[in-house]
Amino acid sequence: MADTTRMEKLVSLCKRRGFVFQSSEIYGGLGSVWDYGPLGVELKKNVKDRWWRAMVHARDDIEGLDAGILMSPRVWEASGHVAGFTDPLVDCKQCKQRFRGDDPRIKGTPGQPDGQCPVCGSRGTLTAPRLFNLMFKTFMGPVEEDASVVYLRPETAQGIYVNYLNVLQASRQKIPFGIAQIGKAFRNEITPGNFIFRTREFEQMEMQFFVRPGTDEEWFEFWRHERMAWHVGLGIRPERMRFHPHAPGELAHYAKAAYDIEYEFPFGWNEFEGIHDRTDFDLSRHQQASGKKLEYFDQERNEKYLPYVVETSVGADRTTLALLCDAYHEEQVEGETRVVLRLAPALAPIKAAVLPLVNREGMPEMAKRIHDDLRGRLTVFFDDGGSIGRRYRRQDEAGTPFAVTVDGQSVQDGTVTVRHRDSLLQDRLSADAVAAWLAERVAP
Repeated sequence: MADTTRMEKLVSLCKRRGFVFQSSEIYGGLGSVWDYGPLGVELKKNVKDRWWRAMVHARDDIEGLDAGILMSPRVWEASGHVAGFTDPLVDCKQCKQRFRGDDPRIKGTPGQPDGQCPVCGSRGTLTAPRLFNLMFKTFMGPVEEDASVVYLRPETAQGIYVNYLNVLQASRQKIPFGIAQIGKAFRNEITPGNFIFRTREFEQMEMQFFVRPGTDEEWFEFWRHERMAWHVGLGIRPERMRFHPHAPGELAHYAKAAYDIEYEFPFGWNEFEGIHDRTDFDLSRHQQASGKKLEYFDQERNEKYLPYVVETSVGADRTTLALLCDAYHEEQVEGETRVVLRLAPALAPIKAAVLPLVNREGMPEMAKRIHDDLRGRLTVFFDDGGSIGRRYRRQDEAGTPFAVTVDGQSVQDGTVTVRHRDSLLQDRLSADAVAAWLAERVAP
């Protein structure tokens, strides 16, 4: 059951604390496009950095790539996106709303007298479904009329497939090996929504793992469990996640097997990562369309074959949203409601706040020195505005795991208190020991 109130509170917090803003807000906003503010860009970057370390830096069988957003239109013809990357579109002639033709809220049959609009309730006002290509078109060339049509990529995977041979030869890898990429993708969604969950511009973290045919099933199982473990390692509660296996009727045309990792968002269970056994569909299509041989010669087995691909594809935006939803808590502290984001310290946008208890008796100067010392090592924030309680609450909402407070005793003996966001307990430390103490607790 959807918890709209919880979602509204989270969206409000994201704007108030600088996680996410509506794009072009001063002009009324642009539908389902969002801007990441000072805290949001740090959180999302921490997610991407953690994924990159796990996929590329921690393994010797995966290489990194950053392919261009614009590609030859022939790539999308070969991949099937030009002909088949479509959704059924239905319009209501009464309220002018648009829907996917398979929207479960639609009663009856669109285009028929019994078709009922799920918004205004009118019957017989829904148009028959028509296919709508989800790719954004643009033009390459100096004059639009003479320019060639190109597309904003709807996924990052194809950039990996067309560079498969380049990476293989340059890196001297052997199969099995993978190629990882983080990048923007664009889809002209009919019904985007749910904040940053479904947007028209989004960021993917994809890894394509090339394997010998016949070994794909064991690698598929390996990556399925590996990816779930990674999300648990982010601090997302395991009971809020589950696998959804695709039944034969749900499988994409390219997939032999597929599992989604779903999270229980306030608006229900939804996918934020997919693991797919794509067989040799993509490489065979590009080999045929380009005329370029993409087969791999296995010296140990003395045979040639077109590799199968096991794909892991996770949304950076959706993962960020899952983390925010999972971290959001409200609790009663001394008769007041405390809102706190319990983000893992390694992912928190701000690792520590440095706060003078009051603005006198040398406390601000000492706090500023501590802040300046920490700033070159960690993301820290200095705040001397308002009561100490109010400043603590601001940092709780920002997800800051520790607050370093300089008080009267600090000026006398060089010690400070460190407040823990989750337990509200405080430790007394030498100011000189704070940097090492924090570094140990916020390490990735």
